[in-house]
Amino acid sequence: MSNDPTAAKYQIRARIAAEGVIDKPDVVGAVFGQTEGLLGDELDLRDLQKSGRVGRIEVDIDSRKGKSEGEILIPSSLDQVETAILASGLETVDRIGPCRARIEVISVEDIRISKRQKIVERAKEILTKIQEESKGVGIDLTESVRKAVQVDEITTYGAEHLPAGPNIDQADALIVVEGRSDVLNLLRCGIKNVIAVEGTSVPQTVKDLSRGKTVTVFTDGDRAGELILREMLQTMDIDFVARAPRGSEVEELTQKQLVKCLRNKIPINQYLEMSGFESTGSTRAPQDDRGEGPGPDRREGPGPDRREGPGPDRRDNRNDNRPPRRENDNRPPPPPPPPRAPAPAPPAPVSAAQLPPRLASFFELLGGIENTSKSLFLGPDDAVVAEAPVKEMIERLLTLEPAAKTVIFDGVVSQRLLDVAHEKGIETVIANRMGAVGKIPDEVKVLTRLDLGPVH
Repeated sequence: MSNDPTAAKYQIRARIAAEGVIDKPDVVGAVFGQTEGLLGDELDLRDLQKSGRVGRIEVDIDSRKGKSEGEILIPSSLDQVETAILASGLETVDRIGPCRARIEVISVEDIRISKRQKIVERAKEILTKIQEESKGVGIDLTESVRKAVQVDEITTYGAEHLPAGPNIDQADALIVVEGRSDVLNLLRCGIKNVIAVEGTSVPQTVKDLSRGKTVTVFTDGDRAGELILREMLQTMDIDFVARAPRGSEVEELTQKQLVKCLRNKIPINQYLEMSGFESTGSTRAPQDDRGEGPGPDRREGPGPDRREGPGPDRRDNRNDNRPPRRENDNRPPPPPPPPRAPAPAPPAPVSAAQLPPRLASFFELLGGIENTSKSLFLGPDDAVVAEAPVKEMIERLLTLEPAAKTVIFDGVVSQRLLDVAHEKGIETVIANRMGAVGKIPDEVKVLTRLDLGPVH
């Protein structure tokens, strides 16, 4: 015989109220005594308990101020009809001990439903745990293999044993980062021409490498990365500068972020002008600025204003191409050559007065921040809504709310600025001059100080 109520299918829950003080044995005795023979031999409560079809009767009584209230729980393994008959039979009990009492059935619960619900909830927990463990194993395996490949690919280079990729010697371009973790992250993205300086002092090996390759410095977007970059500017040949987003580190970037940062790298001269840093080392300038080719204004030898002797308006027979006259030559002298037509004057630049009033006001604002390395942000009504140093201009533009419509700054227009301007809905950009820009978005109008006219 089993009296375990958890083996039952249903549970009868009833409320009891008595006009006097009663105890649990009084309630159990009244239930057995007053239902005996009432429901027939098949539903005799004592026989049902002996056969295990009805579990132990649980009673909870609380007596206060001469009255008692409580609850009765009876587990049942009978079918629905028999359980309902047994429950209704409880309500016939009208006395408990010497007291008048009343029993009211509150509910008949199907225990199997609650068990099924518990099974479902527990199954969800078990399945979630299995999936998490399986996912973790897959990630661990993938990461382990990736790290193993990275460790195999990473090498040490030079006398300082600097962390580097395997393609340092073969590649024409070089990416210089801060530490070993940065090298590993670039290797994970398939970039193998990378080397780390491992500290704030630039090793001699990196200095030597920088002289024969196209060098991109890629530093973290924090204060430490800025200090390391300034050290490199003073000691290395640098062609381009790439920075991680503000507050981020190169080792934390995803592959998409790494590629974007390297794609938006800035030529060194443009970076120096935008950031306000100075280069006291051997940082390379563009080809024309280094004199590595004849520019439009370069001439062999001294210019015409440095020639000694008479100028072009002082005629001299030694410089005259006509043949000299012999004495006693009666032939008339040949006529002088016709004067050369003056070279056409270059077109005059458009003056601010010739521009529409709105554009003229923009250039007045640009003149007001000349040589200050400042940037101004104008709203839809052309009023200044914010300003920032040029080196913080792009970060400020990304976080500016509400967004500006015009940017005016004392610097050089870069591709990254135009991309961000297009993303943030900027309509007009006013600056000193254009930098190395590949594509100007159709929605962005760019004007420069050089010609006071629209570039796009």
